[in-house]
Amino acid sequence: MQVKIPRKLIDEIGAHALDDAPNECCGQIGAVEGQPTSVYRARNAFESPMRFDIHGEDLIRIHREMDERGEELLASYHSHPHSEARPSETDINIARTTLAGELWVICSLQTGDPVVRMWRIGAGSVEEIELVVE
Repeated sequence: MQVKIPRKLIDEIGAHALDDAPNECCGQIGAVEGQPTSVYRARNAFESPMRFDIHGEDLIRIHREMDERGEELLASYHSHPHSEARPSETDINIARTTLAGELWVICSLQTGDPVVRMWRIGAGSVEEIELVVE
């Protein structure tokens, strides 16, 4: 599987990660007919460098805005301020219980510059999705 995302959206995710560091940032990506169109920033309810949870008020706002724009959820994203852009054990455990099979975008700040990768985490599986930046 391959997902194409405009450079502008990748840059927005990287900027969000840098703005919220040293804590993890989080948000969602909206799409129209499978094509990514928007990045929606959210607050991390945990305000933590080790875990995230999209603040409930922000989740409602994001989905309302997506509905108004005719978008659907493509993926959720978050950052790893001090580790690589691959799912942590915490991410995998969350995905197994609440978000199995959804797409995740993880932005690492480990090297200083944002590195973005995409994953599908399911019950017992973690698969990297080829991310093509246009």
